[in-house]
Amino acid sequence: MLASFGRVALLGVAGSFSWIAPSHGAGDVERGARASRACMACHSFAPGRHMTGPSLASVWNSRAGTATGFGRYSEALKRSEIVWNEKTLDAWLQNPAALVPNNTMLVAGIPDAGTRNDLLAYLQAVSEGRVSAPDRGLPNLKRVDASREVATIRYCGDAYRVVTGDGKSRIWWEFNLRFKTDGSPEGPSAGKPVVIGSGMQGDRAVVVFSRPEEISTFIRKECP
Repeated sequence: MLASFGRVALLGVAGSFSWIAPSHGAGDVERGARASRACMACHSFAPGRHMTGPSLASVWNSRAGTATGFGRYSEALKRSEIVWNEKTLDAWLQNPAALVPNNTMLVAGIPDAGTRNDLLAYLQAVSEGRVSAPDRGLPNLKRVDASREVATIRYCGDAYRVVTGDGKSRIWWEFNLRFKTDGSPEGPSAGKPVVIGSGMQGDRAVVVFSRPEEISTFIRKECP
């Protein structure tokens, strides 16, 4: 919701909580939890856990564009001086571009007032700690088995050979192997990148490093 809420359909967590009476107007917390499932591709409900968008753990009554540790807000949102409450969040969910012109949201909005009310009830309950919303973000890359720990990477021609901690190796076409970084607490340990398979055909993968400077020092050009 907030900086990059528009990159997905809506929030995205299937909350785990005991029964709670609706707290936001006609909105229903449980319906709001179900309606929010799409957003976890970009947001986390864990405090301080930022992804494509900022953590939504404490969004209620916070000022737009100010989540600590999140640096990808649009200038328009940072300048808006909006405080997220029932009125402003409802307007944002209905039409982000109308509320804050030139923001980076890509989704037009949610036309159904009932769905918006449910989402607002859920967001308020999460922010106030009345709902236990499990974080279903990215996996903890410090806790992987040897088959995903990268031991060496060798480059030759148009191919990378990746050797993992279990002694196995696989050759990837250079276009199908991506290099990323994750400096979060759940990212890989320094000097211990992790390989993650991707692609429906199993022909693509991502190697995740702790910091960008590790990439060039870790990869060596070496041909058999």
